[in-house]
Amino acid sequence: MGPLSNFNAKIKFLLTDIDDTLTDEGQLGPEAYEALWKLHRAGIHIIPVTGRPAGWCEMIARVWPVSGVVGENGGFYFRYANKKMHRHFYFDEKTQNSNRKKLNLIQDEVLQKIPGTALASDQFCRLMDLAIDFCEDVPRLPENEVQKIVQCFEKHGAQAKISSIHVNGWFGDYDKLKMSLLFLKNEFQISAEEALKQVAFSGDSPNDEPMFKHFPHSFGVANVKNFTSRIQHLPTYVSSQNGGHGFAEIAQQILKNGLPT
Repeated sequence: MGPLSNFNAKIKFLLTDIDDTLTDEGQLGPEAYEALWKLHRAGIHIIPVTGRPAGWCEMIARVWPVSGVVGENGGFYFRYANKKMHRHFYFDEKTQNSNRKKLNLIQDEVLQKIPGTALASDQFCRLMDLAIDFCEDVPRLPENEVQKIVQCFEKHGAQAKISSIHVNGWFGDYDKLKMSLLFLKNEFQISAEEALKQVAFSGDSPNDEPMFKHFPHSFGVANVKNFTSRIQHLPTYVSSQNGGHGFAEIAQQILKNGLPT
């Protein structure tokens, strides 16, 4: 991971994680929010790519200065344009309902067998996945207990990814990267090959690894260093500060380089 000063490319799209990338201690501070607006006003398309639920994404797509949002680790994307919300889901409603029944069984098993876990407080507005809280609103669980949550998902044939606050699990072969590339293709006619040149990604945790691996222009906020032992493919560049303050640094470097001609 090199310093931000090494980044000298001009990009048009910035995909970004939210929790502990834009936020500090769970709050979206003025530095990060101002950075979002600066990027937006400069003509950079911002697309949050998050494990957060559909309920959050509906608000983010409408209210934040963004061009869309990929939610629930790639289960869908929402784009609010011309006063209309466009929603694209990886699975149809019938499949979603079938998967939910299987996730409910995993939920019961995890909560019963792994003390200290809890449902994520935003689980009620999730459509595609199950989020188990291991440190957001509960005392932080040790690493071996977090791995037990992952193993429970995988035993039932589900995917499981560890974020900085939750273990998210779902059925299906989608992830943040697959839905992000589909979003860029559908909404902006950006091919996967073009995306390697025009798109950057910023994140902080293990569930961002597919994005770090795929995009040459990848950024980590400084707290990504907490996970270096668990991330094989690290971001290309890293900020000097954590969370939203680090994101503001990243935005400053992107703006310094300007837009592609």
